[in-house]
Amino acid sequence: MSEGYKRVLIKLSGEALAGEESVLSGEMLTTVAGNIAKLVRRGISVAVVIGAGNIWRGARQKGMNVDRVRGDHMGMLATTINSIAMQDYILKTGVDARVMSAVQIQQFCEPYAQYKAIEYLERGSVVILSCGVGYPFFSTDTGMMLRAAELKCDAVLSAKNVDGVYDKDPGKNPDAKKFDELTYSEMLSLGLKAIDASAAAIGEESGIKTVLFSLADPDNIIRAAEGEKIGTLLHI
Repeated sequence: MSEGYKRVLIKLSGEALAGEESVLSGEMLTTVAGNIAKLVRRGISVAVVIGAGNIWRGARQKGMNVDRVRGDHMGMLATTINSIAMQDYILKTGVDARVMSAVQIQQFCEPYAQYKAIEYLERGSVVILSCGVGYPFFSTDTGMMLRAAELKCDAVLSAKNVDGVYDKDPGKNPDAKKFDELTYSEMLSLGLKAIDASAAAIGEESGIKTVLFSLADPDNIIRAAEGEKIGTLLHI
């Protein structure tokens, strides 16, 4: 097994956390929170970013037509709902967890501050980062990579519904080829949509690795953090 990482940012898709449920799966939250707690107890610092596709994308698919800026604001609030749920399940494992928001919602969570977040990580708390970067037009990919750079993470572990990066949609193309690893530049030159260009630029400049893998088996979080070769590795 390869040497693992000392500090990671785990990006969880909202849809993956929903499991078979429409919004959130208690079973999936329990399992993922348990695995995050195992990493902390093994001495790995963990930050978490959760998407909101389970709440916001589902709403849009049902015919909602909202201005882009207000829609992004709604998506940020949805990430906070998911973050508070994950905090609750991590706290139940006996590990401390703090939700820090890029937008001030002080009755629910504390404002994000880089050095305070690093202090929490060094004390063994899980830091859950909500509301992206606090502004519209920035994707959760960009937000996760920016926070990973600020918090001096070794890697971003991006858990999705797909088990890696393919040359074409594996759901529609049985002959799709999965990549074991790619540089950020190769990913962009091939026109692959693993992460957006802004996130790739930050990852390349900061030297942060990104591992993209499936959350269908929640133990993949532990495997990725400990350096096992799963999914697809993006690097400089």
